[in-house]
Amino acid sequence: MPSLPRIRRSIRPRPVADDVARATQVSELSAAGLTWVNAVASDLSTAQALAERFGWHPLDVEDIVSKRQRPKVDDYEDDGYLFAVLHFPVYDKAVQRLNAAELDVFIGQDYLVTLPKRELLPVTRLFARCETDPGYREQLFAKGSGRLLYEVLDDLFDYCFPILDKIGHKLDTIEDDMFEGAAEDVVRDISNAKQEIISYRKVIKPERSTLRVLERRVARFLPEELELYFDDINDAVERIWDQLDNYKEVVEALESTNESVISHRQNDVLRLLTIISVTMLPLTLLTGVFGMNVIYPGEDTKTAFWIILGALVVTLGGMLGFFRWKRWL
Repeated sequence: MPSLPRIRRSIRPRPVADDVARATQVSELSAAGLTWVNAVASDLSTAQALAERFGWHPLDVEDIVSKRQRPKVDDYEDDGYLFAVLHFPVYDKAVQRLNAAELDVFIGQDYLVTLPKRELLPVTRLFARCETDPGYREQLFAKGSGRLLYEVLDDLFDYCFPILDKIGHKLDTIEDDMFEGAAEDVVRDISNAKQEIISYRKVIKPERSTLRVLERRVARFLPEELELYFDDINDAVERIWDQLDNYKEVVEALESTNESVISHRQNDVLRLLTIISVTMLPLTLLTGVFGMNVIYPGEDTKTAFWIILGALVVTLGGMLGFFRWKRWL
């Protein structure tokens, strides 16, 4: 891929300027000839400063500040670095939805730059561990930028599995509520779970092909004995995708089952109302006949009242017995 001449080349990157670090809170660690820069929600000035420092292509600056960037891998082999855009699922408590969080990554022989659009806890925690534990930092950084990138991605994808577990627990809860008489109430829960699964799939689906490309391109930043590490990342992504497929089938089955349960209960109500209506018809007929303004035998006598009342009871009993015989009750 053609690229513009780099503004500055250096074997070991120089520190980030103090004014940029204060404005954007850029964090940096160095050990064993390797530098890791982590900058959350980088603005244009930060992106330009980092591009000048490491010699990135000007188009990369646009990708860094862009808010809608698809997962991809750009290999600047002549300039000695790799640029990747990756997405990871993050639960947004404000809107109670699962959204995609973007992570921009630049990797060279002697540096790794991570630029998350929003704070990603696995990246923050790994950076803090390297900062507070010099021995671990020295050991990890000595293995090269490729191994450091693997550790970052491994922690990020490990963080994806608890989100999957929460979705699975939610589906189990929905199933329990469905058969405990709350079928109408779980319609919203099913819709929310379905939305989360769809959002998760939208994040992971393009990630699969992007990571396969990254695995091939990042090999030059890894020692030969560490080349298989990124295959583990791809395995994790495939496990996530398979689990999402299973959850997709489960939530569709739950939705269909819930509709059947609601329909069955509505049918029970309609059957009960129908039985009540049908049994009232002959009773209404009898009371209507004897309520006509005509003279009938036994009128104005107590005997006639008890005969009519007995006829109503016998008719009602006969109707219920017939329904019972037909197994309609």
